[in-house]
Amino acid sequence: MPAITVEATLFALFGASGDLAMRKLFPALYQLDRAGLLHAETRVLALSRDAGEPAGHLDRIGEALRRYVPESQLDPVVLERFRERLDYLTMDFRRGEDYAALAEKVSPDIPLIAYFATPASVYGPICEHLAAAGLAEQTRVVLEKPIGHDLASSRVVNEAVAQYFPESRIYRIDHYLGKETVQNLIALRFANSLFETQWNQHHISHVEITVAETVGIEGRWGYFDQAGQLRDMIQNHLLQLLCLIAMDPPSDLTADSIRDEKVKVLKALAPITPEKLGQYVVRGQYVAGTVGGKAVPGYLDEENSNAESSTETFVALRADICNWRWSGVPFYLRTGKRMGQKVSQIVIHFKEPPFYIFAPEQRSLISNRLIIRLQPDEGISLQVMTKEQGLDKGMHLRSGPLQLNFSETYKSSRIPDAYERLLLEVMQGNQNLFVRKDEIEYAWRWCDQLIDGWSRLGDAPKAYPAGSWGPVASIALITRDGRSWYGDL
Repeated sequence: MPAITVEATLFALFGASGDLAMRKLFPALYQLDRAGLLHAETRVLALSRDAGEPAGHLDRIGEALRRYVPESQLDPVVLERFRERLDYLTMDFRRGEDYAALAEKVSPDIPLIAYFATPASVYGPICEHLAAAGLAEQTRVVLEKPIGHDLASSRVVNEAVAQYFPESRIYRIDHYLGKETVQNLIALRFANSLFETQWNQHHISHVEITVAETVGIEGRWGYFDQAGQLRDMIQNHLLQLLCLIAMDPPSDLTADSIRDEKVKVLKALAPITPEKLGQYVVRGQYVAGTVGGKAVPGYLDEENSNAESSTETFVALRADICNWRWSGVPFYLRTGKRMGQKVSQIVIHFKEPPFYIFAPEQRSLISNRLIIRLQPDEGISLQVMTKEQGLDKGMHLRSGPLQLNFSETYKSSRIPDAYERLLLEVMQGNQNLFVRKDEIEYAWRWCDQLIDGWSRLGDAPKAYPAGSWGPVASIALITRDGRSWYGDL
């Protein structure tokens, strides 16, 4: 039996025919059902504008499950049970009269979870119509990113939702916060005095956060060209990772205690003025190259592209946190599309010993690193120095890992997808893994200064070949400080 219990809910998915719903959300709900983590009375209501008989839409959901869930995890009994939970309703989300049919599906004694897998411009109208139909009371709303494209637009979205729902029932999703390894950052830091006593500017030299993708824009030209890599990745995913790495210990594990500490980090980020922009930030745009042995087009050659676009597909930057814990410790953030390898990782570089007693030619080896791999092969590795084995080796040193690989260590356990954990947390009413309004606003405020600086300076992105690790300038960004990106990245 599962160690947790979940109450019965009606899970209403707005935008149920979209790619996110089919590729991630329905498979995540199926996996929760398969794990015995859905209450017997929980129902899933798929909502979209697509007309037609419900049975046809439910068949498409079943096809999506067979496409996106590994065959070894498809259980006919669970598939049938899950299908029995499903219902479909055709709705125009902007038409208030369409919500009467939704209201008929809602039981007064079962909480409603309204998941918005729609453009953010529809969040306000959906909330307004839910309230008008008498469905706002005790309803939890889940908001997908992006929430706006800058500080001003994010405030418009958040204020539209806040007219009808209190902050305690608003769940803003950043799927990185649902990853198992990201969850382990809290345990790793605050349950191990070995690390927490060293987690400051006295012992850490610098920190790297890299999120690299091998894919291009995957047919999302319309969205991505308006957003760019800074808005799409830095403003949410990478800044959230930075907050979890840099925050002070919370007073407890409640949602607001954790989020209070994350906000302090965002408030302490040093501004990057236009004068420093060229030294602290590099933006790039991929051109034609080779990824995984296959030739791929450049960004401006993608389908439906605009040949005049100056949107960045790569960003590398140095961030500094102005507080006691991190004074003088740079955080290097890097993310891009069409990179040489798909990898998301955090590397904590510890300072070298103040006095060196081993052979001078080995001095370059002395650097302990904690490597936290988010994907692929989730795990944690601590690079330590040991003596090489052998009578003829003397005191010759070698660098090697103390390693925890999740898939190998927990062989009997399947590592859940981030959305599975996040959906489960919503059903339990836990907000720990979700982003508060002020977090969104402070992150946008910091990113807006970079966007404004690029605009004022007319800074064009630097070209980099697909399959590489970004513009040469991104290497100079870190080597200028006497450092280099970890490993072969």
